[in-house]
Amino acid sequence: MSDQQLFAAALLDPDAPCPAGLTTWNGSDPARRFAIYRNNVIVSLIDALADTFPVTLELVGETFFRAMAGLFVRATPPDSVLLSGYGAGFPAFIERFEPARSVPYLADVARLEWLRVWAFHAADADPISPTRIARALADPEQLPMLCATCHPSLGILRSDYAVVSLWAAHQGHGDLTQVDPFVPESALIVRVGLDVQVLALPPGGDTLVASLVDGLPLGQAAALALVAREDFDLTAHLALLLRAGALTALTLPVETSP
Repeated sequence: MSDQQLFAAALLDPDAPCPAGLTTWNGSDPARRFAIYRNNVIVSLIDALADTFPVTLELVGETFFRAMAGLFVRATPPDSVLLSGYGAGFPAFIERFEPARSVPYLADVARLEWLRVWAFHAADADPISPTRIARALADPEQLPMLCATCHPSLGILRSDYAVVSLWAAHQGHGDLTQVDPFVPESALIVRVGLDVQVLALPPGGDTLVASLVDGLPLGQAAALALVAREDFDLTAHLALLLRAGALTALTLPVETSP
């Protein structure tokens, strides 16, 4: 292991000794200075996670969150200098973290928060224009064959828990005491401009959107959604997706010559 690797490993291990060969400019104790530096590194990474997962923190409290995040930081250090991308593995870590089992929806709330971060940093794209929408709707016979291009920031989350309602209540939208966390919800996350939206999908919406992302034409995607949920309403879903700016194009599939 190189000196750099030894130094990095010691930063994340509170029981590791001060790396050999360290000196200080003012003659102070290198071990003491290294301990301070190690603490600052860990604290800064925990702070980064707290900024990324604020609702997750609120659900379990500052003390529990920071202890849990500290274990994650030591087990999964950043692999990039860009801390905005740090924490992708945190929801899965929470799901495996035994002390968090008493809050079974915690990992999915963290997944929603990570999708918001991912959406914020995704590429820009203009939502489909009203003119193109009108042109598509003017020919109902072609509608089932249309393929939809989804916004680069779009994400969906299927959950056994009320993740959208829980997240919204922590933003001041609704009364948290009235939220039943054990009601399944599917979330649509998409950015318009700099605003990342979190919307609850009506029944079957997760299947529809996932099918559109996979490149299926609208008719096939709607049929799969109807199989998944008998109360699926295509008109309501299209209205929601267009209103949210989740679609950037509607095109007919390109025919290839035999």
